Amino acid sequence: MSSTILFIVLVCFFGMLFGISHFTSKNVNSETFFTGNRKSRWYMVAFAMIGTTISGVTFISVPGEVGHSGWTYLQFLLGNFVGYWAVALVLIPLYYKLNLVSIYTYLDQRFGVSSYKTGSFFFLVSRTIGASFRMYLVAGVLQLAFFDALGIPFVVTVAIAIFMIWAYTFRAGIKTVIWTDSLQTTFLLASVVLTIILISTQLNMNFGQMVKAIDEHPYSKIFDWDWRSKTNFFKQFVAGLGIVIVMNGLDQDMMQKSLTCKNQKDAQKNIFWFSLAFIFTNLLFLSLGVMLYIFASVKGIPITAKSDDFFPFLALNHFGTIAGVLFLLGIVSATYSSSDSALTALTTSFCIDFLNLNPKSPDSKSKRMKVHIGFSVLMFLVIVLFRFINDESVVTAVFKVAGYTYGPLLGLFAFGILTKKQVKDRFVPILGLLSPLLTYMINANSVKWLGGYQFGFELLLLNGLIMFVGLLLLSKKEE
Repeated sequence: MSSTILFIVLVCFFGMLFGISHFTSKNVNSETFFTGNRKSRWYMVAFAMIGTTISGVTFISVPGEVGHSGWTYLQFLLGNFVGYWAVALVLIPLYYKLNLVSIYTYLDQRFGVSSYKTGSFFFLVSRTIGASFRMYLVAGVLQLAFFDALGIPFVVTVAIAIFMIWAYTFRAGIKTVIWTDSLQTTFLLASVVLTIILISTQLNMNFGQMVKAIDEHPYSKIFDWDWRSKTNFFKQFVAGLGIVIVMNGLDQDMMQKSLTCKNQKDAQKNIFWFSLAFIFTNLLFLSLGVMLYIFASVKGIPITAKSDDFFPFLALNHFGTIAGVLFLLGIVSATYSSSDSALTALTTSFCIDFLNLNPKSPDSKSKRMKVHIGFSVLMFLVIVLFRFINDESVVTAVFKVAGYTYGPLLGLFAFGILTKKQVKDRFVPILGLLSPLLTYMINANSVKWLGGYQFGFELLLLNGLIMFVGLLLLSKKEE
């Protein structure tokens, strides 16, 4: 693809983001940054959340993974759907009842300061690593597609990418993010739909023929009933439910958008409608995956060694200029919609949970801006560290380790909501460290200890269960 074309596309893309930032930054304050003054329309939030949920990793990985696991990912998504309704019916009412800005304030009210700081700390670690990992992958794509040709080093590419996020979010924060994520969701969906149309056109398929080809393809298999398999239905479904509750309902990043709605009823409508749109969007990605493999088979194109490379390889080398532009727009939109949201949520959590910042205080703006800059720099350093390691297996392992830190959050919130017991608060941080460690040991030896059983996504539930049991052991005797 021509570097000139790519440059024009990126300039137009970021030009629109900065235009939205200018529009949404009028008459704002720190309360706007954190809560959007609770004036967001629920349907805008629901649409914006699609882009936030579909990261750049998902954009690349889901279509490519179809070649390995078919449509079994849909089992996980069905669990997600139920999980979103659980979030809407249980957690949203709780957050609105307590009028929370940071959702981890609940842990302070329920257990004490140590539990509160522990929960917030695990979120900060997980989201920093997760957002940096996603940005690292996309920065690598942009480096190969554009910046290498200009002789610009990777470090500069990352600095530019992070600066762009900071520049259009530092004024209005979550208010701007909801609008920019809506735009990026539009680009993401258009990219997938138009790419599917382009592939079917090149294969001389009409809509009916395409649907039939996808339906009859062996990669469209959905259900796996083998209890030892990582893609077993019950494992996937339960894990999908649990992961949504933890990585959405107990995640400041995702919940901050919902808490900008005018009231609890609007926030719940946002989650309900988003859950439907989320399933539909992922069906598009799975359909795209099948079409990619059909295209490669018909055209005699060899499959890449890594499934994550398959979609980028075809889009940039075999689909033509238009498809290449669509791919880059899609992956950049997916990554920025999750990264800008993450940066805002990290800033909010640290300001509220560790600095005890009052959004209405006169000095809140200067403190908030310093924290915003600080997390931008931290993300830059983490991404550069990933590049320095230069070992994909190690980087992926670091990303998986970050996933372990959501388990203690699940255990803390579940214990707080499902029981009325109090705990010995000062020991909670120690338990928070032991829980992921024990989970890792069990996972590493599951085949030997559990008769060949292999953990999949449900590992998060085990982590949360260990934390829950630990809190039960730490609970105080009732007087």
